[in-house]
Amino acid sequence: MKTKIFIDGSEGTTGLRIYERFQKRDDIELLHISPELRKDPEERKKMIHASDITFLCLPDEAARESVALAEKENAVIIDTSTAHRTQAGWAYGFPELSDAHKTAIRDGRRIAVPGCYATGFISLVYPLIAGGILPKDYPVSCLAISGYSGAGKKAIAAYESKDRPKELSAGREYALTQQHKHLKEMQKITGLVRTPLFSPIIDDYYSGMVVSVQLYADMLAKKETPESLLQYYASYYKDKRFIKVSAADDEIAASGFLAGNGLAGWDGLKIYATGNEERIVVSSQFDNLGKGASGAAIQCMNIILGCDEAKGLDL
Repeated sequence: MKTKIFIDGSEGTTGLRIYERFQKRDDIELLHISPELRKDPEERKKMIHASDITFLCLPDEAARESVALAEKENAVIIDTSTAHRTQAGWAYGFPELSDAHKTAIRDGRRIAVPGCYATGFISLVYPLIAGGILPKDYPVSCLAISGYSGAGKKAIAAYESKDRPKELSAGREYALTQQHKHLKEMQKITGLVRTPLFSPIIDDYYSGMVVSVQLYADMLAKKETPESLLQYYASYYKDKRFIKVSAADDEIAASGFLAGNGLAGWDGLKIYATGNEERIVVSSQFDNLGKGASGAAIQCMNIILGCDEAKGLDL
């Protein structure tokens, strides 16, 4: 029997990518809402209750509205918005962090897909805190670069316009007030005492991102080097198919550059540790539309269905 899927908000970038990925699957039956009724609460409610799993690819307020429409307690909702990522009763959709995270996804009815920047940040910081390497009160600083697809349809149209302003041809730092919407989950999920300093950059390419955290070696709980942290990450993420850890002599890191679009089109995430004995930079490289959005959402669905975790994904 096919699993009935409803995508609430299939017009956005994430919703469209999820829809595209389902075109090659024979175990999925997509439920379609009439275009003129896609914002009608009663019709959306009907579709949510008719589905086995509903994906929410909506702005926060609309996502909350859809959850309120789901009166059936057994209705499974996978939300890709920011609305529920730190809310009690919602599983955080990052199964590689711990067995408890994966169990919560498998057995849950409400799953919040991590934010793209948050995915990169948490993949690096959560294991260090869990292993007692990074103190919870460490003043963490994070720099990140992303393609413009993560900024939504209006930004994509602006970047791809022939008459775009010249500043769109360069990387642009934003969230200058230190109020980025991913900060809340970055702090809560990792357990950091301080809200991280976070400087994201949007650049002139479509998809892919690099998220980096800078560390002073003498402020860690014990002596670490880039090589020892790579060994630690490799052990922590052992047998995790979606997480790869670079070798100490990795060709990409050795080149002196980590490209934001280096893993575009791939649904996994790769971790690097560079620097020296005094100052270490740990970085995650992945696709903001893959492990950072639609790929992660489908991975969570696969876990719920009990099928191959990577089914329909590119690893």
